Amino acid sequence: MTAADDFEQFFDDAEPRLRRALVAAYGPERGREATAEALAYAWQHWEQVQAMDNPVGYLYRVGQSRSRQRRQPWVTPPDDATSGGWHEPELPAALAALSERERLAVVLIEGFGWTYREVAELVEVAPSSIQSYRQRGLDKLRGALGVSEDA
Repeated sequence: MTAADDFEQFFDDAEPRLRRALVAAYGPERGREATAEALAYAWQHWEQVQAMDNPVGYLYRVGQSRSRQRRQPWVTPPDDATSGGWHEPELPAALAALSERERLAVVLIEGFGWTYREVAELVEVAPSSIQSYRQRGLDKLRGALGVSEDA
């Protein structure tokens, strides 16, 4: 198997996870751009990246670094981008008001079904920290949307 084949297999496995995480953190446009930049970095440095214990976590940080250089706020998708089904109209603004880690935990766990451990490995913190970010984020979302935990 060649290096290109190895990278292609890695790309197929890692790209969806990396994109979801960066989109959750930075919004659709910035998140996709950060994903592309992180994966381009991975290709350029493939020998080092493939030897890492947590290459997706490392590339997440590469995407963070590249995205922060632009210093743009989290951008919500336009209304027509979410018209595939019903959604709470206030949700994008409420998500944008969360901290990056709270938004990441809520979106990846609640929206994409990631485990605490998977999110923790991505950002290299303890699963208990992710649990706290998720809970704080959900509490803030409930408050912003005026719903109770029982609803």
